[in-house]
Amino acid sequence: MTHAKTPTPYLDRIGGPADLRHLSIEALDALAGELRVEVIEAVARTGGHLGSSLGVVELTVALHAVFDTPRDKLIWDVGHQCYPHKVLTGRRDRMHTLRQEGGISGFTKRSESEFDPFGAAHSSTSISAALGFTVGRDMGQPTGDAIAVIGDGSISAGMAYEAMNNAGAEGRRMFVILNDNEMSIAPPVGAMSKYLSGLYGSPLGRVQQMAEGFEAALPGPLRDHARRARQMVTGVAGAQGTLFEELGFQYVGPIDGHDMTQLVTVLRAARARATGPVLIHCCTVKGKGYAPAERSADKYHGVGKFEVASGNQAKKRPNAPSYTKVFGEALAREAEADSRIFGITAAMPGGTGMDIFSKAHPKRMFDVGIAEQHGVTFAAGLAASGLKPFCAIYSTFLQRGYDQVVHDVALQNLPVRFAIDRAGLVGADGATHAGAFDIGYLCALPNFTVMAAADEAELVHMVATAVAHDSGPIAFRYPRGEGEGVDLPAQGDVLEIGKGRILAEGADVAILSFGAHLGESRKAVALLAERGLSCTLADARFAKPLDRDLLHRLARNHRALITVEQGARGGFGAMVLHDLAGEGLLDGTLAIRTMTLPDRFIDQAAPDAMYADAGLTATDIAATALQAVGERVLG
Repeated sequence: MTHAKTPTPYLDRIGGPADLRHLSIEALDALAGELRVEVIEAVARTGGHLGSSLGVVELTVALHAVFDTPRDKLIWDVGHQCYPHKVLTGRRDRMHTLRQEGGISGFTKRSESEFDPFGAAHSSTSISAALGFTVGRDMGQPTGDAIAVIGDGSISAGMAYEAMNNAGAEGRRMFVILNDNEMSIAPPVGAMSKYLSGLYGSPLGRVQQMAEGFEAALPGPLRDHARRARQMVTGVAGAQGTLFEELGFQYVGPIDGHDMTQLVTVLRAARARATGPVLIHCCTVKGKGYAPAERSADKYHGVGKFEVASGNQAKKRPNAPSYTKVFGEALAREAEADSRIFGITAAMPGGTGMDIFSKAHPKRMFDVGIAEQHGVTFAAGLAASGLKPFCAIYSTFLQRGYDQVVHDVALQNLPVRFAIDRAGLVGADGATHAGAFDIGYLCALPNFTVMAAADEAELVHMVATAVAHDSGPIAFRYPRGEGEGVDLPAQGDVLEIGKGRILAEGADVAILSFGAHLGESRKAVALLAERGLSCTLADARFAKPLDRDLLHRLARNHRALITVEQGARGGFGAMVLHDLAGEGLLDGTLAIRTMTLPDRFIDQAAPDAMYADAGLTATDIAATALQAVGERVLG
């Protein structure tokens, strides 16, 4: 059913942020109302991060009305709340392409607009980047003020505090907007959330509490009232201030992030008076203004296409359970029989399947917040104590804890189990969330065992294998989305470490698949059979240690060997080449080809389209094999 587009008379007159700077606060408020409807209707067509964007509509309007963007650099942490920003910065007519192939990104992206000065999709980077722009300005670069907008979940990460400590010590003029909605991807955890919640829940939530430098600009009675209110939050003169002030920031707030008068007044005062770093504490409601989002537990953080009137999301009927669900259920079952199994995730319990584990074993599940570094070393500590920690983190986010994986896990040979979700290409989230590099960065480490699941049944076996593996760290990777539809075992089998399997025997070409591209490899075998080529199909299961017996047999008994993986160059194929070179098996007539993701980032599209772009379809595999044996490629 199609609906008439909601009239937007104010928004229709906005060509860019400069047009906001001549509007009254009443007009800005009306514009925000239209902008909220525009975002809802746009995301209903495409899906995306709705709740976070709805929460910052008024803040977005106020920031662009007060600051001189794009000369002033507005940096959105993560960037999943930037849809209103995109509408106001010349991309309104492309919002129907959001997160689609050939369309605009779901995050900020430098190559997309001059109003996106710094791209992001991982959290807690904005303050560091803003300080970089600030120093650039002070060193004569043609840039104005830098404004970082960071959420209460993102500011829980260590990198944000590292940046604030540095920025406070530098003392340079810059702005941090703390968007406190008490809801990141999952409810934020830890002491910082409690601290902000205390400020949020105080009777001061609607009172301007200007920093000392700003209070002087207020009329006398209001100045005295603001000072008294501020002291109730930050401590009386001579007492300890807020944590932010201890780090060197002037603290302003908390203010109501949906009150345009408060927002514009405080932002204008801050811009007029600031001489050093300022933190403005802005309280918002995730999903604000759209009842289905406000009622939802996750505030419609990430949604598919939906019907605006009801909020009902369009969902296709799944053909098979997701890998994530299979992992969560398998681990929960294993934990019933082994009390030493513990789960760890970094603010992504639902995304990693750890919510399933948590419901079954709530006292053995730890969500450490957006703190992958801490999560990895915490897992290492659990392992050192004799427990069996499963650290479930997306491939793209595990990159953030790599030093800890090296120094705290691999070097000490501690049996941390890494469950690596979102391996390979992931669809609408695009290049920022692709799990492209974990094979290479883990295989490089001594003591590590690295597995990849070819299907959901193999994932169950790999969970069991990880439970049983106490001699060192072990990792297993699996993709986003539905499995292959294979029958699931009631209980996983413990696989022999470093042993693959042969699924079909042939004489001409060997295809050695590592991970979830086994299905495409099987299709390629069928295509090659139609061309009269006899193929062996093998599932490596392990990139480290390699099944050297299997590998050498394939190399010696076939005209060509093709490796296939859902990862970047330098991964499984590189391990194979290194081994074969050492054995002298590259010195003869064997034709070998390694098929990986290309050496470039791939923008968002449907996963199948992304793999076609990467040259990893069944047809591509078959064509590579034909070329390797000197036959005409598929037409």
